[in-house]
Amino acid sequence: MTLPDARVVVLTRQGCHLCDDALAIIETVCRDQAVSWQAVDVDSDPDLRARYTDHVPVTFVDGEQHALWFVDADRLVAALG
Repeated sequence: MTLPDARVVVLTRQGCHLCDDALAIIETVCRDQAVSWQAVDVDSDPDLRARYTDHVPVTFVDGEQHALWFVDADRLVAALG
């Protein structure tokens, strides 16, 4: 699996309310911290879909898994620090 070069990457899926919640937090934190981020639809890649199935959202910081299902804004800020 190759993730984009953004500091924060979140794997999402259409129609996922947890994904929507995570995206709102990630967008706000990354904007405030001036950090690049990108969302990737897990269904756009067969390998991602096979690996993560219904385990989304998954958030990565600097290529390392940071959070599964829920994103805590304070924890994300600390990880970016």
